[in-house]
Amino acid sequence: MALLIGVMAACGGAVPTPRGAENVAVNRYLWAASLDVLSFLPVQSADPFTGVISTGFGTPPGTSAAYRATVQVTDPALDARSLNVALQSRSGPVALETQRAVENAILSRARQLRIADGAL
Repeated sequence: MALLIGVMAACGGAVPTPRGAENVAVNRYLWAASLDVLSFLPVQSADPFTGVISTGFGTPPGTSAAYRATVQVTDPALDARSLNVALQSRSGPVALETQRAVENAILSRARQLRIADGAL
């Protein structure tokens, strides 16, 4: 195997990456917090390699309005700039205040998870 990799490298071919060696470039606390805070929404797709979570419509406890969300975690840092949340109701985009409240809830939960993990 080492000979094959050496021959491919010498010929200018790409050196194969071993399975499982891919790097996930999203913050695990933001990722987990997003899934936790938005747990009332059905997850349609979640890709930790691109950092995108897409949900279907769901109703938060205690309300009658249905929402869906797309969350993108863009960086491995536990930082507000690493989190992008887009919320939509059945009648269109939601108010900016509602979107900020969800972002703040995700950030707060991510900090709680990090503290509980003993990472501080």
